[in-house]
Order: sequence, then C-alpha cells, then structure tokens
Amino acid sequence: MAVNKQHFYKRIMVAPTALAKPARPVILVSGNPLVPEDSIALRILPMLRQRFPQAEFREFDSAENLEDAGKDLIIVDAAEGISKVELIEHIEDLEQSHAYSMHDFDLSVTLRILLKIKAIDSVKIVAIPSGYPEQKALQEAAVLISTLLSKSA
Repeated sequence: MAVNKQHFYKRIMVAPTALAKPARPVILVSGNPLVPEDSIALRILPMLRQRFPQAEFREFDSAENLEDAGKDLIIVDAAEGISKVELIEHIEDLEQSHAYSMHDFDLSVTLRILLKIKAIDSVKIVAIPSGYPEQKALQEAAVLISTLLSKSA
C-alpha cells in the first residue's frame, strides 16, 4: 500500500485551532498537613477550588518543578511575621535562608534561582498568617486571588 507522506504530514500538522481549549490559570498551594501552623493554605484549598472553578489549583512541594506551572507563578502559602493575608510581589520581601546543601533549599531559594535563570518571569505569593482562622483566611485570600485572576485574563 502506497502512502502519500506529504498529504499525511499535512493532515497531522494542520489541526483546527478552534478545538484547542484555553489553558486555565494555575495557582500553586503549599503547606504541610501534619503541621497546623503550615497547613492553612491546604485547609482552605477545597473552598478555593469551589470559589474559583476557572483556575487549576495544584498542591506542590517547593522542591518540585515550579516552572511547569507557567512563567508567572501564583502561590498560596502560610507565612510567619504578618498579621493579615498579604500579597508578596517582590521576592526580595522574602526572608532569605542560607543553603549549605540541597536539603536546605526552601521556597525562597528555589524562587530566586528560577528567576535568576529566567525559568520564570514573576511570582506572586498570597501569604496567609500561620494560625489564622480558616474563614478569615479564605475571605482575604479570595479577594487577592480574584484580583490576580482578573489581571491575568
């Protein structure tokens, strides 16, 4: 059976673009479910998914490939030293830890490296105070997430 390769390749390469779904914005959520002070973002995650069905919420570990979520990251995480939910837009605002081995890398170090090597363009962190009440965290985080999603649309 003879196959017209040129015709075959054209059929594969020319796919209708109308069928492609637009990518949903990705919001990364971090925390340790075993540590109450570090689990607030994970505890409100189901409610965030309900409130923002247009976004894809992904749980992550800071050691994973964050750049897979896109060039402009949105992260929800617990933070110490703040009294209300805040938006951190400048990586310089994060406390920098000293990394002496690969086991010492935290989110701040990972983000600094990704920015330096241009694997990501920006990062916005919705920081929730450790020990914050869930309903208050949800309300305040939702306002910030709504603003971020409207800017990315």
